[in-house]
Amino acid sequence: QAQLVESGGGLVQPGGSLRLSCVASGSIFSIWVMGWYRQAPGKQRELVAQSISGGRTIYADSVKGRFTISRDNAKNTLYLQMNNLKPEGTAVYYCTQGRYSGPYYSADYWGQGTQVTVSS
Repeated sequence: QAQLVESGGGLVQPGGSLRLSCVASGSIFSIWVMGWYRQAPGKQRELVAQSISGGRTIYADSVKGRFTISRDNAKNTLYLQMNNLKPEGTAVYYCTQGRYSGPYYSADYWGQGTQVTVSS
């Protein structure tokens, strides 16, 4: 069973940057689809970025051009570089490991989440 541990959250001013990290263990990291979700207070969970084998990445429209997902398979680590953060980016960010069921991503494993607060 995979274990995912996120780090890198915190408080940042609007327009600032943060990089989240997620270290995975207990699975063959390189073969899995990896994704970052976020959940803001009172809002539905949102899948913001996915990293698929072969280097393909997918982003939600809300973060496209500002967030970059990447992975280091040698270190079993997933990253989310977040630039030009906006107040609506305040949320708990979750690292996930999963697969595709047809056209849809389904997370099998979740990290504990890391809080990102964007505020002046």
